[in-house]
Amino acid sequence: MKYKIVVDSSSNLTSTYINSPEIGFEVVPLTIRVDEKIYVDDDTLDVDAMLDAVNSSQNKATSSCPSPYDFAKTFEGAENVFVVTISSKLSGCYNSARLAAEQTEGKNIYVIDSKATAGSMILIVNKLKELIDANLSFEEIKTQIDEYINSINLLFVLSKFDNLVKNGRMSRLTAVIATALAIKPLCIGVDGEIKIKEKIRTFSGVLRRLVVNIGLLCKETHNRICYICQTKNLADSLFLQKLISERYGFKEVKIVENRGLCAFYSLEKGIIVSF
Repeated sequence: MKYKIVVDSSSNLTSTYINSPEIGFEVVPLTIRVDEKIYVDDDTLDVDAMLDAVNSSQNKATSSCPSPYDFAKTFEGAENVFVVTISSKLSGCYNSARLAAEQTEGKNIYVIDSKATAGSMILIVNKLKELIDANLSFEEIKTQIDEYINSINLLFVLSKFDNLVKNGRMSRLTAVIATALAIKPLCIGVDGEIKIKEKIRTFSGVLRRLVVNIGLLCKETHNRICYICQTKNLADSLFLQKLISERYGFKEVKIVENRGLCAFYSLEKGIIVSF
């Protein structure tokens, strides 16, 4: 096999996402610890059971990134490997994958910091497959994927910020604003970090402002896909999908259910939009 794409499980993808004899595909799982139980974020994870455990626990639940060895195992069977990880400013996945690549000889391995998570990583995987299918060289793919990443935007709305705050994924000031009872912030990913873009009073209001901000961030939506990644909030996601589809010319607006890591941090009602 000439090419392989590897992602960590914050992408919300399962191991069957790409089924091609020409392109290998693997998902490296993160883990979530709730009290004494370890939940592996793989294809078999029961997300509902994990969230129930998080909500019923009195202790801080934590997440852990894969080891360099976990990543290195996935490099087997291909000459050229592209690895896509969650933002290096939110997790150690990128550094772990880089270390694995540095210790692997005889292969072309490029580790990509998505500077985001969830749907943004799916967009990168889709683009990598498109570039590989176009028979570009390894170096040409590296150049084009770096340019493409800079064109991706991520906005999100959460109802609860508990695990982001407890695990240090948000600055103290951002956390104070985000957890204020009267505020429903519209958040944005900026160079891999979480920032508050707008402060809105209601959840429906912040969804509408999210739609407006798509147009401010992305002037040309045609031939692009928009991903809505949601945690136990299909109703609001369908509402958002309708608003986005009516206002913009995306090729598709897809709804994806958040799996382990994204569900753990976004919690119930959380919505992450990438385009």
